[in-house]
Amino acid sequence: MKLKSLRSLDLSFNTFKEIPIPKFFGSLVNLQYLNLSNAGFAGIIPPHLGNLSHLISLDLAYDSLHVESLEWVAGLVSLKHLAMDGVDLSLVAGSDLVSALNQLPFLMELHLSSCHLFSHISSPPYLNFTSLAFLDLSSNYGVFPKILDWLVNISTLQHIDISDSGLYGKIPLGLRDLPKLQSLNLEDNYNLIANCSQLFMKGWERLQVLIFRSNKLNGMLPSTFGNLTSLTYLDLSFNAIEGGIPSSVGELCNLNILDLSRNNMTGTLPEFLQGIENCPYRKPLSNMVLFLASYNQLHGKIPDWLVQLENLAGIGIANNLLEGPIPLSIGSLQNLAILVLEGNKLNGTLPDSLGQLSKLSYLDVSSNQLTGMGWLPNPLSMAVDSPVIVDLSFNLLDGPLPVITPGFKLLDLSYNRFSGGIPWNISQHMDTVVFLSLSHNQLHGIIPTWFGRSFPFLRILILRSNAFSGELSPKLSKLGSLQVLDLARNYLTGRIPASLGDLKAIAQVQKKNKYILYGVFGYHYYEERLNVVMKNQTLKYTKTLSLVTSIDLSDNNFTGDIPIEITKLYGLIVLNLSRNHISGKIPETMSNMLQLSSLDLSDNQLSETIPSSLSSLSFLGSLDLSNNNLMGVIPY
Repeated sequence: MKLKSLRSLDLSFNTFKEIPIPKFFGSLVNLQYLNLSNAGFAGIIPPHLGNLSHLISLDLAYDSLHVESLEWVAGLVSLKHLAMDGVDLSLVAGSDLVSALNQLPFLMELHLSSCHLFSHISSPPYLNFTSLAFLDLSSNYGVFPKILDWLVNISTLQHIDISDSGLYGKIPLGLRDLPKLQSLNLEDNYNLIANCSQLFMKGWERLQVLIFRSNKLNGMLPSTFGNLTSLTYLDLSFNAIEGGIPSSVGELCNLNILDLSRNNMTGTLPEFLQGIENCPYRKPLSNMVLFLASYNQLHGKIPDWLVQLENLAGIGIANNLLEGPIPLSIGSLQNLAILVLEGNKLNGTLPDSLGQLSKLSYLDVSSNQLTGMGWLPNPLSMAVDSPVIVDLSFNLLDGPLPVITPGFKLLDLSYNRFSGGIPWNISQHMDTVVFLSLSHNQLHGIIPTWFGRSFPFLRILILRSNAFSGELSPKLSKLGSLQVLDLARNYLTGRIPASLGDLKAIAQVQKKNKYILYGVFGYHYYEERLNVVMKNQTLKYTKTLSLVTSIDLSDNNFTGDIPIEITKLYGLIVLNLSRNHISGKIPETMSNMLQLSSLDLSDNQLSETIPSSLSSLSFLGSLDLSNNNLMGVIPY
């Protein structure tokens, strides 16, 4: 090897096809920087690397590497940065790991995420981490459970990440006194315990990022909570915190993100915030971008200060007990992209000022008590670069369907009191829609013939429980992406169009599950919801919605026979034609619909013999042929 003078070697992000790390790297004795991360190396890390006594930075992260011993690390006496994320250290005893690292007096950064650190240490050894500033032991389920008690003695620490590692017991209060600590992430440990009144009584003077998500924090947030004035990101979600949000939160002038979702918080959102005289321009929370407090028991009105935070991009306070109207001043939030207020007791009308929010791409005010004429803010049509979700379902909105503007991916107006027909402008402005539900309203008239050509991406169409009448257009078969068609409980007449057999997405078996919509909106995502009548009960689908294929034409006035073309829908899981006036026989070729899990043909006028071939439907869990004129042997 002739590269004796080489000081820096970076082979990261290559595809070395799982070859071993060359042993000759250990002879490059002048190396100061060695980066082999994400390079496709595999096998045992050669102990020859321990010869690199001048090495300052070593990055072996995210290759298929493992070690049986770390004795070689002791030779890296100049090392300041060590990254071995994803390296399998399961064969290394915990005491040996600490012993090896203790011999690196200049070590400042240590990255050991996802290293299978399962070993336990019964008593803490002497720690020589006099320079350690950055420590990442995340995603090592079963890592030393008392490690937090050790860390309170390392005064140089600035960043700690031991998330998703199975830690349990009390969070040591000494962490709050670490003089240089700027970031602490202990999320997803699930069993770390702390009383908030004690935890936030003092300290945390330089802390900027604090993440305790998914643990067992309890008690109330004290008024001294406002002393954490350096905080920019605070996540206390998925805990058991009680009480209200203290008004001293107004002193957190630098806070960008606050997430208090899924706790046991009660009381009202504070009407006024204290400490704002210390904030720039004397404005509270002027840097706040995201405010989340969903799934608590907060009550009272939405306070004025919340809708005056100029930089706010997201509000999520769903599933609380909030009441009163949505403040008119919400229109001043020109950066607002997410507004999630579902599951409260809000009343009044949708404020006209929502129409001023040109960046709004996610509006969910479902399951409230909103009244008046339904309408959609016009600027939603301007957010065409983002998926647009509007959910106004489960309210008391009435009048004709609102004017539709372009850009929608999801529109849910179900469970309201809308009346009249489906306006023609939907065909012009909703060519991007994926999910459309107008169910449980008072809509009437025919289902427009232009539906088929207007919605190329529509996967879910729900018009059930209205008063639609007339014949079903054969052009519905042009909905090439459609997986769920629910027209139940209307007054539709005529024959079932044979062209339904041409629905391309239902003719295919859906094998790959994926979220149908809409991406992540900041820290919020919209969970698809779909109720399907199956096996004589209503089943709710969320995370597996993209696997569902269903046609429900029940409770109408269809006549004629079952078109044989429908039996070409080989991917169909649920077929419900019950409570109509369908006659003739059950097609023999229905046995080809091998994915059928629920078949309901009850309460019709079907006759002749039940096809014995139905016994080949091995996934069929519910078969209802009652109240017909059928005869013959029941298939088994």
